[in-house]
Amino acid sequence: MDAGKAIFDTVEKLRQRRTAPLVLELDLTEGLTEGPPADPLAALMSMRKPRLSDVLAGLKRARQDSRVKALIVKIGGNPIGLATVQELRQAVVQFRASGKQTVAFAETFGEFGAGTVPYFLASAFERVYLQPSGDVGLTGVVLEQRFLKNALGKLGVDYQVGQRHEYKTAANTFTQDHMTEPHRESMARIVESVTEQLVAGIAEGRRLDPAKVRELIDGGPFIGAEALEAGLVDGLAYRDEVYDEVKRSAGADAHLQYVSRYHRASAVKKLPQPTADGIALVHGSGAIRSGRSGRGPLGGGGAMGSDTISAALRAARRDEHVKAVVFRVDSPGGSYVASDTVWREVVLTREVKPVIVSMGDVAASGGYFVSMAADVIMAQPGTLTGSIGVLGGKPVLSELMEKIGVDTEQVAVGANAGMFSTSRAFTPEQWDRVNAWLDRIYDDFVGKVAQARDLSRERAHELARGRVWTGADARERGLVDELGGLEDALLLARKRVGLAEDAPVRVYPKLNPLERLRPPESSEDKAAALARVRLDAWGPLARLSAELGLPAIGPLALPAWYRIR
Repeated sequence: MDAGKAIFDTVEKLRQRRTAPLVLELDLTEGLTEGPPADPLAALMSMRKPRLSDVLAGLKRARQDSRVKALIVKIGGNPIGLATVQELRQAVVQFRASGKQTVAFAETFGEFGAGTVPYFLASAFERVYLQPSGDVGLTGVVLEQRFLKNALGKLGVDYQVGQRHEYKTAANTFTQDHMTEPHRESMARIVESVTEQLVAGIAEGRRLDPAKVRELIDGGPFIGAEALEAGLVDGLAYRDEVYDEVKRSAGADAHLQYVSRYHRASAVKKLPQPTADGIALVHGSGAIRSGRSGRGPLGGGGAMGSDTISAALRAARRDEHVKAVVFRVDSPGGSYVASDTVWREVVLTREVKPVIVSMGDVAASGGYFVSMAADVIMAQPGTLTGSIGVLGGKPVLSELMEKIGVDTEQVAVGANAGMFSTSRAFTPEQWDRVNAWLDRIYDDFVGKVAQARDLSRERAHELARGRVWTGADARERGLVDELGGLEDALLLARKRVGLAEDAPVRVYPKLNPLERLRPPESSEDKAAALARVRLDAWGPLARLSAELGLPAIGPLALPAWYRIR
């Protein structure tokens, strides 16, 4: 009798849970992941991080779900890129417009430190709560770079670096002791463009005058009571108090569920037919490298492998049920050759079906190279893009070696056999070869930009020269077509080919367990593109790039300090 009652109670609880009001929850304490894991290590490391595409799709579905009453988001200290924050803000604003509650909670927006971008995200919510001990680090935007030339000179390290052109400043850390005028000009415009976006968003979300927001930025950071008085937050409360209030307003029996879990449960109920026409989604995240996607064995940043991305594009191109391709690019660039490989596959795919690029936080240098051939490029206003340029060279360590008593001798055949050695400077003839290499890459890059973006070569060069643009500024200059996020790109792709707004989206390449186990039949086989753990992208120049201090990901790369979080 007791067993029967227990079974009945369990069934009743499950029934109630299926019909109870829902409060969706998003915990950003650990940040977000951009796309599906590239390899088993990435899958393990991202287990606790929600996936951006799941969150966006879940919130879109929830707008039409009468069971869903509210959204509560815990904003943590793990930095999220500005463009990703703008995607989340857009999804929250649309969710809020459907008449449902939106509440943001943070223990702190920077513990008496910087927290401008996390607060920018919170400002999109109907109500913002802060733990009583927390702070609001609304302090503005800063890009900072250190210059090592003088310090390295004292050690006896010199640098021979060529760049195309004056705005390609990644090597300035090692070759300058201050910002050049082009360097300062570029960074100043990025900071101002981003500030304009932050001020406009906060002013709209908090119903403040933009001039007042700028005044508040100059007065930050704020302790909790000051933030409440200034109208930056709606209340000071602990997590339990905030969550209890939201659940009470949603209904006595309201059920709390993560947005990602909600999305996956809903997606399982509406599994598309395997032969249904749909959209392919290809994720290209991380530094661009030849070979397969993956990451370093110690958890370093992931890589966009040209073999993996090319195989994904080929598979999507050949699938008759794929009517358009959305290529999501979140990359600072890397290898020129690998970027060119992916570019070629985008060109070939576009000849068969539409290709829409959706840019993430950064799609610059090589990240722009792989994007530029698409039918449409979409970016967020805060995306960092452009950086159409190239640099290369080497450090000269001969003086340092002499100081510490290291002698170097060479035995070589070939006048330039040792030209990449760091023990001696380039000869004039060798320097000519370096410059020919830089000119060849830059000319190819600019020529392809001009062709893809329907610009004169002169105009393409004017916009290039290594300069980094925000998405908003890039759109004004024709390097980007539209402002928007991943969901906007998917919607545009469906419209382009006449599919319904809920037409299925399939990630490529997606391999079932058997395909993962069997060896590939050829380089055309999807299984040939499996991700792997890998170390570098410069090939035989990996040691040289490390000694130079340049990004280990290749000559078309944007420095990490450009990130705005």
